[in-house]
Amino acid sequence: MKKRVIAAAMVMMLGISSAFALTGCGGSDESGDTASAPENPNLRLATTTSTKDSGLLDAILPDFEEKTGYTVEVISVGSGEAMELGEQGEADVLLVHSPAAEKEFVDGGHADADGRLDVMYNDFVVVGPEADPAGIEENAKEDALKAFTTIEQEQQTFVSRADDSGTHKKELEIWEEAGITPKGDWYVEAAAGMGDVITMTDEMKGYTLSDRATWLNVGGETELKIVSEKDPSGVLNNQYGVICVNPEKNENINADGAKAFQEWIVSDETQKLIGEYGQEEYGEALFIPNAK
Repeated sequence: MKKRVIAAAMVMMLGISSAFALTGCGGSDESGDTASAPENPNLRLATTTSTKDSGLLDAILPDFEEKTGYTVEVISVGSGEAMELGEQGEADVLLVHSPAAEKEFVDGGHADADGRLDVMYNDFVVVGPEADPAGIEENAKEDALKAFTTIEQEQQTFVSRADDSGTHKKELEIWEEAGITPKGDWYVEAAAGMGDVITMTDEMKGYTLSDRATWLNVGGETELKIVSEKDPSGVLNNQYGVICVNPEKNENINADGAKAFQEWIVSDETQKLIGEYGQEEYGEALFIPNAK
């Protein structure tokens, strides 16, 4: 009988030890809750080139991946193409900056029930060569319409993204407000991302429209400068939003991962990360968080 009692006690002790071992292998956070890997850990993020070229995603995505267990595939294209990928069900979540087009995307039933949420904003700037042959800095420092009008009148080289991106749409909006249809040898359509367009503009000693974040990250490697900015009319404002793609598109949509990303990027902790990005290196934030 004594031997049976001892054997039973040993079995119980082994069971307890095994339970502790399994808990340790599974991992737990500081609160003691056992962490679990997502059922589908692969998440497709379609986003504008500015969030990548500015370095923002490289700075903040590791936090998301570490906290959630998701691995993010970044598809860096223009906002228009990013939304096309969403419409086709080839992306799970979007981070873009073309508010009017985003509204059309949501109204068209391509988003999930929560629709679009604000994330952050910055602004656009007009950049040009140090010599500024069109005299933009002197005569249109805070007037984007006058800057564009002068460039067209002087037939100075202007390099357009021409890629249906949020920046391209903003550029076309300014030309339209100025009553100008840009065409001619002076107007160069690059069909390229923001970083490449800045480099091309530098090589051609021309002018272009850039989001401020990418400019701060890339512009220092060029001989360009800001010639027009901070237009009080608000025409240069640049708002970003996050949208989860409608999971009814197809069975490949990672709805759980998309929702996790959306909730993460508008959270107080991530908004703080966004607001801090660029402060140390550039002396100013590249993006201003404004999630509600």
